[in-house]
Amino acid sequence: MIKSKLLGTALGLALAFGAAGAQAQETYIPLISKGFQHQFWQAVKAGADQAAKDYKVRVTFEGPETEAMVDKQIDMLSAALAKKPQAVGFAALDSKAALPLLKKAQAAKIPVVAFDSGVDSDIPITTATTDNKAAAALAADKLADLIGKEGEVAVVAHDQTSRTAIDRRDGFLERIKSAYPKIKVVSVQYGGGDHLKSTEVTKSILQAYPKLKGMFGTNEGSAIGVVNGMKEMKRKLVVIGYDSGKQQKDAIREGLMAGAITQNPVGIGYKTVEAAVKAIKGEKLPKVIDTGFYWYDKSNIDDPKIAAVLYD
Repeated sequence: MIKSKLLGTALGLALAFGAAGAQAQETYIPLISKGFQHQFWQAVKAGADQAAKDYKVRVTFEGPETEAMVDKQIDMLSAALAKKPQAVGFAALDSKAALPLLKKAQAAKIPVVAFDSGVDSDIPITTATTDNKAAAALAADKLADLIGKEGEVAVVAHDQTSRTAIDRRDGFLERIKSAYPKIKVVSVQYGGGDHLKSTEVTKSILQAYPKLKGMFGTNEGSAIGVVNGMKEMKRKLVVIGYDSGKQQKDAIREGLMAGAITQNPVGIGYKTVEAAVKAIKGEKLPKVIDTGFYWYDKSNIDDPKIAAVLYD
């Protein structure tokens, strides 16, 4: 009886230690995104979750409530690194503010995979992202064609600090400047990626420029703000958006927005986790993983290839 009890105890301990050992072996990859308030980030999370299942790793996904909360994002990154993960995914709100923490990760030999928004540093081993400059140049081409290649236009961007906002703003401005001499960009304003703030910014631009023909909103919140501001001011404009989400899709179907650039957010999330797994194994990665972009409007919004990269 005592012998069987001892055997049972030994077996229990062995199983417990085995479970603890398995837990210790678990590969943990936290992803710190720019926020949660846009459907875009939920789609990125869906891609990351799918990759976590496929590669049998544990992934967490979090971000601050709004894309204006740089300090909160830095705190989240700090807390994630304190858990000593095997790798980390990071979409920087401020491409310079995170550098001290990223240097700590590098010193601790924790590979950093940037996603969506790059970092002004060589520390990230790769960046899973859209070619935002090329995508914004396409937005400029579409807007130019729709206003007859002349007139006044404006930009409502999400911020001045993230790599995505800088590249989308500059990609648009550079294409207009180089290809459309009769188009003048009269204003570039920032709404923090928040649709309410972007609405107010749009209204102030429309008040200042009564002859304005078109506007470009550089992300989901910016584009919805432009549409809402236009509606509130009872003005008719050519509006080009960026990203997807139910409100943008509805605006395009209703003719309030001419069209938008969509990224491949599920692909961004998936490729980020996949790259992190490869980095942990010591595999070589390209400096940039281009996840693609597409133009969509009323004519192709229901095309299966386009519908697959749109999200609600």
